Amino acid sequence: MSRVCAITGRGPKASRSRSHSNVRSLRRQGINLQTIRIDGKKFRIAARTLKTLKKKGLVPTTTKKAVVKK
Repeated sequence: MSRVCAITGRGPKASRSRSHSNVRSLRRQGINLQTIRIDGKKFRIAARTLKTLKKKGLVPTTTKKAVVKK
């Protein structure tokens, strides 16, 4: 399964690592994918996309209610 957002299509970026001796080498910088279930279907969505969807009210936010024991 590829590391790509299902909605925006964002994928990994190429960046460079620098060692102590200042030698540079290429590495992949992946995005933060979260698995979310919408209407019974699973989607892998970037965390930034999920934050935007929640802000606009397109995805219901999950709230955990505390159980009080007496």
